[in-house]
Amino acid sequence: MQSRFFYAKDILKLAIPIIYGNIGFIMIGVGDVVVAGRHSTDTLAAISIATAITNCIMIFGIGILCTISAILSNYRGEGRSVEKYFYPSLKFSLILSTFICATILAFVPFIDKLGFSQSLTPMIKDYFFITAFATFGGYIHCMAKEYLQAFEIVIFPNLLTIFCIFLNVALNILFVFGYGFVPEMGAKGLAIASLITRYFMGIILLIYCYKKLNIQTGVVSGYFKDLIKVGLPSSFAILIEFVGFNIISVVMGRISGVYAAAHNIICTLTSVAFMIPLAISNAASVKVGFTNGAMYFKSLKKYAYTGLCMSTFVMACSVILLGLFPEFFVRFFTQDINLIKVCIPIVYILCFFQIFDGLQVTLSGIFKGLKKTKAVMISNIISYWFIAFPLGCTLGLYFKLNLVGFWIALSISSVILCLIMFSVMFNIFKRLN
Repeated sequence: MQSRFFYAKDILKLAIPIIYGNIGFIMIGVGDVVVAGRHSTDTLAAISIATAITNCIMIFGIGILCTISAILSNYRGEGRSVEKYFYPSLKFSLILSTFICATILAFVPFIDKLGFSQSLTPMIKDYFFITAFATFGGYIHCMAKEYLQAFEIVIFPNLLTIFCIFLNVALNILFVFGYGFVPEMGAKGLAIASLITRYFMGIILLIYCYKKLNIQTGVVSGYFKDLIKVGLPSSFAILIEFVGFNIISVVMGRISGVYAAAHNIICTLTSVAFMIPLAISNAASVKVGFTNGAMYFKSLKKYAYTGLCMSTFVMACSVILLGLFPEFFVRFFTQDINLIKVCIPIVYILCFFQIFDGLQVTLSGIFKGLKKTKAVMISNIISYWFIAFPLGCTLGLYFKLNLVGFWIALSISSVILCLIMFSVMFNIFKRLN
């Protein structure tokens, strides 16, 4: 009988490279925020609002693609050969990319009607248009990374992400501020830099898949059905969460661009720490998926519980750092005194929120491995749309707490979300023998 240390070590072996990659991925976003903040508060506010909307659209497809590793891990546990699923996965990602690109482009004419200030609207529209065509590179990268993760190949894909932090920052500086024959482009420059970076990551990872794996062709049955069955609820769950967070940027942005910028900074702060539990969640979904397919249910439960303990420890460490040095972390993104004053009180609320945020993402990974993602979707609907958003509007708008009110509501909803998901997980585990 294996000890708890064995399961922790096994998860970490897979999770550590993913942690580096996830932190790298979010640091690419941090680079956007830092460069935008250094350019102007208007530029930061514009990309905060634009990414709040585009992320809500793009995350729909990302949520489906992120189930590829869990599904293929189940197949591996069942003893299937999964090399022949590469081309169907690529085809699926391109179909999704086309749909999402068209959706983002269709949204552009409505930006004028959303009530943003005249100084922000043109920048938001430029960012939207360019980001739409970046979807193909981003989705190909996500598909290839998930496909490799199903084989527990995680080092190169995540090293690539680390490299792209520096590539993206260099491109941001070049296109945002201009240099030589390249003009200063502000928010448009940030979008161009992201487009180039996403295509670079996608193309490099496709080449790596061809060289690393024995890609096969052949008839596959039931794969698209599984992607839809498992991926759609998971995608809607992530979409619900993203909309719950990003609609706050839109609502607050209509009151003042400072609030939109502050919300972006707070979300970026929590996202950096969140990348570690997300990596643990990814590793747990692969391990749980394999043991679920192989019907090793005792090991499945131990992987699940170990992953949850690891996420809690990581987020507790993050809370201590944020609680002790809130102004230090906020000043990393901006020197605007008014913006700093808005952010500091929310950082203390964030300290409470983060523990439960780490738990819920790890629980989501466990449910993906179990192929029981409807429970995650329903839990997110209840916590975000029945609790967080109505309560946030009441506290933030009616009681005039503004952004603080919304973050109090998000913290309360995160606790309820975890309680629901734990209850469902325990009921599932009781049925596994």
